[in-house]
Amino acid sequence: MSWRLPSPHTSMQTALLRPRRLFRSPCGQPLTLSSRGCPGRSAEPGPSLNPPSGPGAGRAWRRPAAPSPSALLGQVRPCAIQEPGGGVASSLSINERPSMAFFKQQKVEDIYEIGEELGSGQFAIVKKCQEKSTGMEYAAKFIKKRQSRASRRGVSREEIEREVTILQQILHPNIVKLHDIYENKTDVVLILELVSGGELFDFLAQKESLSEEEATRFIKQILDGVNYLHSKKIAHFDLKPENIMLLDKNIPIPHIKLIDFGLAHKIEDGVDFKNIFGTPEFVAPEIVNYEPLGLAADMWSIGVITYILLSGASPFLGETKQETLANITAVNYDFDEEFFSNTSDLAKDFIQKLLVKDTRKRLTIQEALSHPWITLKDEAKVQENKKVENTQLKTKRLREYTIKCHSSMPPNNTYINFERFAHVVEDISRVEQGFSTLAASHNSLQEDMDALLSIYNEKEAWYKEEGESVRHKLSQLKYEYRKMESLKRHLHNDIEAVGASLAGVCGKYTELQSHYESLRRELSEELKWIQDLMSSFQLGNEACVNGNFDSVFSKDINESVMELLNRSCCEEFLEGLNLDVTESHQ
Repeated sequence: MSWRLPSPHTSMQTALLRPRRLFRSPCGQPLTLSSRGCPGRSAEPGPSLNPPSGPGAGRAWRRPAAPSPSALLGQVRPCAIQEPGGGVASSLSINERPSMAFFKQQKVEDIYEIGEELGSGQFAIVKKCQEKSTGMEYAAKFIKKRQSRASRRGVSREEIEREVTILQQILHPNIVKLHDIYENKTDVVLILELVSGGELFDFLAQKESLSEEEATRFIKQILDGVNYLHSKKIAHFDLKPENIMLLDKNIPIPHIKLIDFGLAHKIEDGVDFKNIFGTPEFVAPEIVNYEPLGLAADMWSIGVITYILLSGASPFLGETKQETLANITAVNYDFDEEFFSNTSDLAKDFIQKLLVKDTRKRLTIQEALSHPWITLKDEAKVQENKKVENTQLKTKRLREYTIKCHSSMPPNNTYINFERFAHVVEDISRVEQGFSTLAASHNSLQEDMDALLSIYNEKEAWYKEEGESVRHKLSQLKYEYRKMESLKRHLHNDIEAVGASLAGVCGKYTELQSHYESLRRELSEELKWIQDLMSSFQLGNEACVNGNFDSVFSKDINESVMELLNRSCCEEFLEGLNLDVTESHQ
């Protein structure tokens, strides 16, 4: 189970004001949790970190009742690859994704007899199974695959492959193992080592008392498993009591198994890795503050686990998630005398050196393994056994809080109920996002409406002013139009009158033209007559000896011409001709 903020690029102090947190399924699928109960297990959608009621409950370690799938099964054993020819290939690089060949495309029911359900989560269900060929018992973890990138239901193939890739590199006595992997259309099925001893803290809560020697044996096993991971540059990032299981609790010193590698990452030199995930109660300050992460984050979680193991109380758990995160960033904890009255100084020193905000000053895994509290020899233990009554750690408080946390979860914790819960959570998340979007849209719409109203008022006033001007101009245009229409009619009438006048003038012109043509013919005849007359007088003119005859003759000619013109009734022509004749005569 992991916890995410809506925006990983903001500091956790800013995000403390947000009421919602996101948690992950076993393979890292984000899950929004309700505000009741305690943090769910890594494979189930548990509620959030609200503390139990009662005295001292504010600092109590919390956990739900139902067993998680990862709590009932192991993680994956490194699988060797059979090469053609019978050889075994080397393990994959931690950064390589497993190809389709690693996921057997056949029915798991053909190889294993599927038995009773052991546990369930939001997108996973765990069932007991038995291999048909050998009779060996395992745990089959069915992980729902996400069917599309847009879907929020199921675990993405990339996350499943990342987890499996890491698990294939791991082989250690304190880490559970993978036996086989199958895939069908809807699920990836991990066949895992069956871990039947339950959680470490449940086992310890059933004991009347716990000595520090016993506590160090369990812490040493945890450190051994983490040391193996850190030697491979793998950070678990989700170390918490729910992920610390016992292989078999019916032995004096049960064997511890670390489980759930859904958040595990390979830490690469020179590459900054940042994320906000994990269980709030156990995350390191660098996760809360969204700073580069490394192997040191696991050491902080070990410090919190040790604190809870020795006292039954959680060092940073507050009344709310926000208070819990604030306590972590401020490293706000103490060794309350009520809880640590019988705890040795070495144990407190071990915890103090793990719960250091500066990762450079925090104990490394090798330094933790070398701490005197872990390496305490038998002779020193003998001396402490003299004060056994004083050094026994009471587990009553741990048992009380364990019972409270178990009772905070509903008894019906089946896969179907969690599937329904997941749907409700998704619906609530979508509704919240819708409300947020709707509120932002409402504010934006209100601003737009105010702006539009202001523009409308301005335009309305402008249109009123312009309307008066337009109406006045329109009235003038109508008047001018009517005036032009009147002028057009008058002009049309004038054109018709001019046309009629032109027709009359054309008639008169034609008449005059014909009249002048007749005059021209008459004049031509008269001129011809005159020419004939002049020819008849040429002989007489030669016989004349003085000019009196010429003047008398010219006078007679003029009179004849005048008579001719008078007969044509053309006074203008007569006058012009008279002038020409006079000038000619002169």
